[in-house]
Amino acid sequence: MLTHGVTGFLNTRTWLKDVRQHADPHLTCILVGNKTDLCSDNAGPAKRNREVTSEEAELWAKEEGLLFVEASARSGENVELAFEQATRDILVKIRNGVFDDDRVSCASAGPFCISKR
Repeated sequence: MLTHGVTGFLNTRTWLKDVRQHADPHLTCILVGNKTDLCSDNAGPAKRNREVTSEEAELWAKEEGLLFVEASARSGENVELAFEQATRDILVKIRNGVFDDDRVSCASAGPFCISKR
């Protein structure tokens, strides 16, 4: 899960490069545009301007093969959705045999095992 504040996009490209260099190539990665609460009309005196539009972040995520959602950790808006999207993507990969090797077995996965029928 890569997060960036919608008030800035600093370091996100570097973080993704690091993830790709060190992680499994089939890793599920989701870009989360955080701090949407700071840009809403309800932010009061703490309100800040967006530096990254939803469209810009979504386009970059799509170009990089990432899932995308905007959220607010403060209000909880879409936080659960981010985890649900990532989880669904992982389950699809498991069902499609993307991770069909010795790293994952039903013996080690316990109640989370998803057998292919």
